[in-house]
Amino acid sequence: MNPKLATIEPSQIRALAAKKRPTSIDLGLGEPALLPQQRFIDAAARETAESGMKYTVNAGDVELRTLIARHYAYPAMSDPRNVCVTAGSQEAMYVAIKTLLDPGRDEMLLVEPAYPAYAKIAQLEGIAVRTVGMPASSGFRYDADAIVAALTPATRLIVIGSPSNPTGRVITRAAVKALAEALLARGGEPVWILDDELYRELTYVDDAGSIAQAYPYTIAINGLSKSNALTGLRIGWTIAPAPLCDEIVKVHAWLVTAANTFGQRVARAIFSEPGALAEQAEWYRTQRIAVLAALRDSGLTFVEPDGAFYACVKLPHGTNSLAAAYRLVDEHDVVTNPGSIFGATLEGWLRLSWVAPIDAFREGLGRIATAALV
Repeated sequence: MNPKLATIEPSQIRALAAKKRPTSIDLGLGEPALLPQQRFIDAAARETAESGMKYTVNAGDVELRTLIARHYAYPAMSDPRNVCVTAGSQEAMYVAIKTLLDPGRDEMLLVEPAYPAYAKIAQLEGIAVRTVGMPASSGFRYDADAIVAALTPATRLIVIGSPSNPTGRVITRAAVKALAEALLARGGEPVWILDDELYRELTYVDDAGSIAQAYPYTIAINGLSKSNALTGLRIGWTIAPAPLCDEIVKVHAWLVTAANTFGQRVARAIFSEPGALAEQAEWYRTQRIAVLAALRDSGLTFVEPDGAFYACVKLPHGTNSLAAAYRLVDEHDVVTNPGSIFGATLEGWLRLSWVAPIDAFREGLGRIATAALV
């Protein structure tokens, strides 16, 4: 077997989810509770009945790529050649990292707390990973100066998620400007940024910056999983400068040939209807208001999310978050995720998904607040 696999642990998120019982309150998995918009699935089904289910070109359906590029309209990246349609955003992460980084010389800087997959992908590819933590003392807010200070001569890629999974924090316009200016002033070989925008449509604050709008060496990744409750459809994409995107398509083609045709038809129907991509966001905005009220009532210390559908709550001082998460599911029938899996700066915290009905979320918070976790 590949010896690198011995260094990569299975997903603790999935391991905890597997312990869920029919009675459990599930505040763990990042799985939208909403149903998909059926009209787009029906449109794809009609097209399939008429046209069959053939491959698209490797990069994805040209009309879909055109719609995606025009929708985001990032500078110098508004052409279908700038888009590769992938098997979900996680494949988008993989092909971007594999395409850009040379394991023999390059290093990836991961801004934490962060979704665990970035580091696991780099490990699998033999790429050195360094981390820079955004501390709890600042509310886990993105600090451009700290990110720039963490760079080394080997750093070729910075990975940021905005809105963040797990904290829900966004990178502000001022932080984007400061980061872009500092990176451009360095000279020499450019440092790229991989910006995971999977929760972009679920943003609730006005001061969210766009890295791809400000920094030319950006790879933006996204997908339909969270915005449109289509996690199982596995449709994502990369948006990148054309020469790099050509190479991303090459890697993607050898991995999966092309994203599934039916899913691309659903995506094309969504992007063809103005406002459809953000249609479900209103439910999350309303849910967030109730969630914040429940968090305040719970007495727990928490991070107010700028976006996404997660809230991080602080455990009693000295509590091991992994042990706490297993005790909560085993003894209190609540599924949560330990902060430690998202980086050292989130140890002592739990990540809670708030897609559950608000009464269930309140009950879960109550169990967490009263559990003896120390």
